[in-house]
Amino acid sequence: MPDALPPTDLADRLRRGERRALAQAITLVESTRADHRALADDLLASLLPDTGNAVRLGITGVPGVGKSTFIEAFGLHLIAQGLKVAVLAIDPTSQRTGGSILGDKTRMELLSRDPRAFIRPSPAGGTLGGVARRTREAMLLVEAAGFDVVIVETVGVGQSETAVADMVDLFLLLLPPAGGDELQGIKKGIVELADMIVVNKADGELATAARHAEAEYRHALSLLRPINPLWRVPVLSCSALTGRGIDAVWDQISDYRHLLGADGSGDIVRRRAEQARAWMWSEIEESLIDAFKAEPAVRGELPGLERATATAAITPGAAAKRLLALFRRG
Repeated sequence: MPDALPPTDLADRLRRGERRALAQAITLVESTRADHRALADDLLASLLPDTGNAVRLGITGVPGVGKSTFIEAFGLHLIAQGLKVAVLAIDPTSQRTGGSILGDKTRMELLSRDPRAFIRPSPAGGTLGGVARRTREAMLLVEAAGFDVVIVETVGVGQSETAVADMVDLFLLLLPPAGGDELQGIKKGIVELADMIVVNKADGELATAARHAEAEYRHALSLLRPINPLWRVPVLSCSALTGRGIDAVWDQISDYRHLLGADGSGDIVRRRAEQARAWMWSEIEESLIDAFKAEPAVRGELPGLERATATAAITPGAAAKRLLALFRRG
């Protein structure tokens, strides 16, 4: 990333759909350098009028359910309908090394080669929700670049994974063709947030199991209070491997957006407004933590207090109060 990158030039190139400009812009917003952050803020401000026209989808699921295979089949189907598709794939970050796999372009080989698709893997970086901190900003950038559908693929199912629901129009939960004990292992909070459930791998010997899973998940949903009284969460099955059922998934998404007012008159507008407020507070919280850790007095005392807390020499509450006092004095 160049040290001095004029935001206006980059914005113009991005609006024209230049892929290199889009990649540079995402790299810029992901940077933690203060000068890059200032440039990123200027860039996003100039592009904001060009955003908001895409379908925003979040896709999550247990490891091994076939998220990447599903997204590739789904993306290719959308491209065949004349749409441009962007995939923001969040890779898990190693807690030991800080490195990430970043292998989604390898797993989505056909989709990555299509000029109407854009795949950007980003490390989760330890952010709650399995979503990179700057995923929201990357979403705005791909919208400004003219993509019709933005898919955010999260790292897997977990209670903190629900953060993805705060940035998309529709939250899709991908599940394997199994039920019973496996169903009990799915976090209730994830199921409650889902706007759609899709059972993948409904082919071959698993076709019957997928039908049974559909029925079990549908029954489980009937016991939960719906998020939106206008929308009954559908449970579908598909085979990402063969493509069967992929069209029905897109049809349901289209019905959902039409029902909730994709024309700017209904719940999607309100949902995005609430998400924008939540985004603001998330930025405040994360910026405060960054400033707290960067304060010299806190930075000097933090390692010792962490050790003292770990050995029960001081309570976590007392350690926190001491650090906060140092922060306020700074």
